[in-house]
Amino acid sequence: MLLPAPVFLEISSHQLEAAETLLQVGRFVVIFIAARAIAEVMVRLQLPTILGELVAGVLIGVSGFHLIVPPGAQVQLSAALSGVVASLTDITPQAVRHIYDETFPSLQTVSQLGLFALLFLTGLESELDELVAVGVQAGTVAVTGVVLPSALGTAGLYYLFHVPLIPAVFAGAAMTATSIGITASVFGELKWLKRSEGQIVIGAAVLDDILGIVILAVVVAVVGGGAFSVGPMLKLCLSAVAFVAVALFLSRTAAPLFDWVVDRLKAPGDVAVASFVVLTVCCFVAQAIGLEAALGAFAAGLILSASKHTHDIDAAVKPLVALFATVFFVLIGTGMDLSVLNPFDAANREGLIVAAFLLIVAIVGKIAAGWSYWSKEPTNRLVVGLGMMPRGEVGLIFLGLGRQAGILTPALEAAILLMVIGTTFLAPILLRLVIPAEPVVAEAAT
Repeated sequence: MLLPAPVFLEISSHQLEAAETLLQVGRFVVIFIAARAIAEVMVRLQLPTILGELVAGVLIGVSGFHLIVPPGAQVQLSAALSGVVASLTDITPQAVRHIYDETFPSLQTVSQLGLFALLFLTGLESELDELVAVGVQAGTVAVTGVVLPSALGTAGLYYLFHVPLIPAVFAGAAMTATSIGITASVFGELKWLKRSEGQIVIGAAVLDDILGIVILAVVVAVVGGGAFSVGPMLKLCLSAVAFVAVALFLSRTAAPLFDWVVDRLKAPGDVAVASFVVLTVCCFVAQAIGLEAALGAFAAGLILSASKHTHDIDAAVKPLVALFATVFFVLIGTGMDLSVLNPFDAANREGLIVAAFLLIVAIVGKIAAGWSYWSKEPTNRLVVGLGMMPRGEVGLIFLGLGRQAGILTPALEAAILLMVIGTTFLAPILLRLVIPAEPVVAEAAT
């Protein structure tokens, strides 16, 4: 680790190692205690536990006690926490804060592992035949859920609020995505993942991810002043189509080969290690061809969904999801700055008005997508629309890009953040309200 010489000349390697260990272990302790405590409350209120994890993140993050603060945030790490670590390691609080920032990427890596494990499990538990059967419906929902919020958001900002065209387009693009991680977690917990509604939403969320990548690439080119070229966009689209097609083909053919390999392994952990290899290879391939690694994780689960070892794989992956996906969702909450909600601050009022507009468009646009497909069988279209609603980490990625590019005014930046916060928190609550309390009985009845 590279440390500024004037501040860290007197720090020994032992002190440095001790501070790193205390901070890394302490972060996990804070995250798990806060997340589990609030999740228990949510369960008793019959709400999804993911909502408790997001709330826990808000409480310990930049809007709460500052115990977990992402680098670059407008606030500093809690003085009490940095003081405790400083006293235990005999270094200065300033040095503790620097070490905290330097080691934070390791926590983000763990959270990404949690997201990949969750999406891998989602693919594993998906019914391939059902997913293919609802492909047309999922495609319709995805396209509608991308075009409608983006067009309405851009037009409204440009014509009603007189926002310049480029920032308006960027804000509209930020409204297109669906957080497949949040959606998969809620549907899995409510036992609706294998129903037709769940499969439509998961399929549409995957397509949203692909469309979001294309839109993001276009916006980056425009913001960066680069010339827009059809060639790279076409190449990216073809890569996405090819990747999905190969994943579907392998899900039909590769499971027997995987089973053959696993049956010949004798060392403990054979199923877990072999599954992890498939997961990492798929993530690597997806990232290498310009797609999101998260898409590769879902594809890996889909490929192994026909394996005879599915039950063992599921048992091996669920503990990883319980641990590391919790870190992922808590970190989303830690980065949400709720100070922009204060209407008594004059600087927030413009952002709140724009945010109300963006939030309404973001909700209506995705819910409308639930009525955009045709189906012979009766489905709960409101559940489909609400399942597409949360922007979550994807919306925060767009927001971070806009902040780095310097194209967003403080008011528009706050408005996008509030839209992300609103859709992320409302989706689990509304889904719990509209989904029957006993989905298994409802499924049997149909």
